[in-house]
Amino acid sequence: MNTLSHARLHSIKPSASITISAEAIFRLPEKVLQFGTGALLRGLPDYLIDKANRQGIFNGRIVVVKSMDTGDVSDFEKQDNLYTLCIRGIEDNQPVEENIICSAISRVLSAKEQWPAVLACAGNPAMQIIISNTTEVGIQLVEDTIGLNPPVSFPGKLLAFLFERYKIFGGSRESGMVIVPAELIPDNGKKLESIILELAFRNDLDEGFLDWIEKHNHFCNSLVDRIVPGKPDARFKAEMERQLGYRDELMTMSEVYCLWAIEGDKEIKSALSFYQADEGVKIEPSIDTYRELKLRLLNGTHTLSCGLAFLAGFSTVKEAMQHKAAAAFISNLMLTDLAAAIPHQIPEKTAQRFGMRVLDRFRNPYIEHQWISITLQYTSKMKMRNIPTLLNYYRVFHCVPEYIALGFAAYLFFMKAVKNDGVKYYGEVNGQMYLIGDDQAGYFYEKWNSLNTEEFTTEVLGNKALWDIDLTRLPGFAAQVTEKLKLLLSKGALFTLTSFFSKTAIAYK
Repeated sequence: MNTLSHARLHSIKPSASITISAEAIFRLPEKVLQFGTGALLRGLPDYLIDKANRQGIFNGRIVVVKSMDTGDVSDFEKQDNLYTLCIRGIEDNQPVEENIICSAISRVLSAKEQWPAVLACAGNPAMQIIISNTTEVGIQLVEDTIGLNPPVSFPGKLLAFLFERYKIFGGSRESGMVIVPAELIPDNGKKLESIILELAFRNDLDEGFLDWIEKHNHFCNSLVDRIVPGKPDARFKAEMERQLGYRDELMTMSEVYCLWAIEGDKEIKSALSFYQADEGVKIEPSIDTYRELKLRLLNGTHTLSCGLAFLAGFSTVKEAMQHKAAAAFISNLMLTDLAAAIPHQIPEKTAQRFGMRVLDRFRNPYIEHQWISITLQYTSKMKMRNIPTLLNYYRVFHCVPEYIALGFAAYLFFMKAVKNDGVKYYGEVNGQMYLIGDDQAGYFYEKWNSLNTEEFTTEVLGNKALWDIDLTRLPGFAAQVTEKLKLLLSKGALFTLTSFFSKTAIAYK
């Protein structure tokens, strides 16, 4: 079986089961520079641009920059940057099965190996847009020098590109870029802009450049919302390849629902003309409501559920939603604790409607969303997604949120490493080791090995460096988390989960 490629497209007949771009798409100019090669970018922004191109709206392709040192770009090269997006889900109570060969990407460049080629893109006058998703820890201010080949950080790389463009075009108004970060942090555009300006100052760049950045470049806050687990399981992939008649190592699965909310005005809409191709793209003066609903209900629920569900033996979100107690926990956590305490002025009915739709998405029978992948950078996600909601719950109700407390206890249990190979930390569940992919894993390893359960809980909850606040000051919270953590340690996650919904009191030591 041949691998998907540009040449291979000519032997694939468009049909109801596969959408293929016309040959003219491959001749479109490069208009977008994208930092990141991940599944979310391929499943949402790249998909939307591809869709707009097929409708004759945007008419531009994407140069992708692989900014991480790990991995390579060989899979993209072998497939001429094509990949199959398999969209699966339920919409209006009807199953949706759509397969698209996405052709939005023209090139994939390695920042490590091809940095001069990345900088050369700055001289392309058709370049209008920069997109990024370098994970939630990617937008950070670190000491960096734009003269490095390449700079160390994503902001450093972006600054180097912008400075190159400024020099080439003499700081013209027309050469300014629309920059849309997709990292899931509040005010991601404005935060990125402030880092760029600070880095420019530290690199002693001239005032004219700083003026050009502030006047002619637009850093847009944005929010992406689509469950894109990435590569489908082996059985589905094999069956799809048999049906389609080609191999695809970049095959990507996504749900039907999609949202890309971007803060902007008419000028931004003009540059991001692809918004016309899909109602899931919202360009509005404020995206606060979209951000809060997604961050607190979808992402917040994921973060407070992932440790408990994984340790209880569920591999995927779908599996947990098929279990009575696990589904009850997830549903009640979202609709009882989180929806009632979103730290933003959102009508209760709006939050409930959004939550019910999210639960339907969690039940999607086609999506294999791995719980272990959701635990990546568990601590930073807990802080950003759930601590503001926890604090607001106390402001509103003045009592312990039971579901949040159990989710937090499970997080502490998940962070209990039993092995350290000098670089990575591993936990253990049912005799199986799992990687703790968290920058704070070393801290937790030390505390778990030096403190008893009560001392450990008090130490972690009281650590202002982790949470920016002493969580032991919340009445009853530390006691509830400690109690639930003891039960998790003594009886296990599945027992704790099922007993949580039992009217019978469970005694334990």
